[in-house]
Amino acid sequence: MKGLDLSSLQAYLGTGELTATMFAGGRSNLTYAVTDGTHRWVLRRPPLGHVLPTAHDMAREHKVLDALSRTGFPVPRPVRLCTDPDVIGAPFYLMDHVDGTIYRAVADLEALGPDALHDLVLSLVDTLADLHALVPAEIGLGDFGRPEGFNERQVRRWKKQLDASRSRELPGIEELHDRLAAAVPAGGRGTVVHGDYRLDNVLIGDKLQVNAVLDWEMSTLGDPLSDVALMLVYTQRPLLQQGGTARTPVSVPGHPSQAEIAERYARRSGRDLSALNWYIAFAAFKLAVILEGVHYRFVHGQTVGEGFDTVGALVAPLVTQGLAQLETA
Repeated sequence: MKGLDLSSLQAYLGTGELTATMFAGGRSNLTYAVTDGTHRWVLRRPPLGHVLPTAHDMAREHKVLDALSRTGFPVPRPVRLCTDPDVIGAPFYLMDHVDGTIYRAVADLEALGPDALHDLVLSLVDTLADLHALVPAEIGLGDFGRPEGFNERQVRRWKKQLDASRSRELPGIEELHDRLAAAVPAGGRGTVVHGDYRLDNVLIGDKLQVNAVLDWEMSTLGDPLSDVALMLVYTQRPLLQQGGTARTPVSVPGHPSQAEIAERYARRSGRDLSALNWYIAFAAFKLAVILEGVHYRFVHGQTVGEGFDTVGALVAPLVTQGLAQLETA
């Protein structure tokens, strides 16, 4: 299997014969379901080729999962970290398999019905607020990042990531960066931030409860409003749909409006959201850079799986959205 040497992994773990399948939907780290017929795990490893500096750090993902799982926060429990790239060709970690559904398609959201969808999205907001309520130093994550100056560093970091992934012209993205850099908010007390919080990074149980929050590769200590803003940006991005016109989550009947989501988070967390427009504009910029990195890997033949050919077209609308958001600030 591309990206995963099963015979070497089997020898490393000392298990019986292993089988694996790759999870669909990921656009960055590669994720596999692995089993020996008795136990079920999930394995995460970096993408093939063009790994940007500071990205795809398996040890960091393992550390945050370990700390959060000990608090009872809904994440998969990590079971093994391997930093030796010789085992499968890259560092990796194993975590427990968690049952649940990932909602990625409009039809799946519609099938829930308006009331259930409304409650589900608000439960995601509550889960995010609960994450931000954890005190990093009290759960072993006091050294997981530097929340002071977080927003300024984020603007610089994602500009560097953009420069490292350039393969074409992107009109307006320099203006968006410059305007963000000129008006960076100070931010409040730092918390654990997920860095890519959205509906399809969460496993949902049969009773529509949050079973596990997934994909912690961009987690750190920083400004919690960055998570809120990115979640709001994702509500306006098209979901997968078989045929017809792609639709955004917020357009599905029952999905809370952006204002309701923001109000719910503010009430649950007690935080001031008066500068939220800047954070939303930055979230659009960050997502544009992430997708441009995926597009870069696709055009250089360094991706595995389907769907990468359409990612590049998603970047320009995000730049437009970010600039428009700053006009309303």
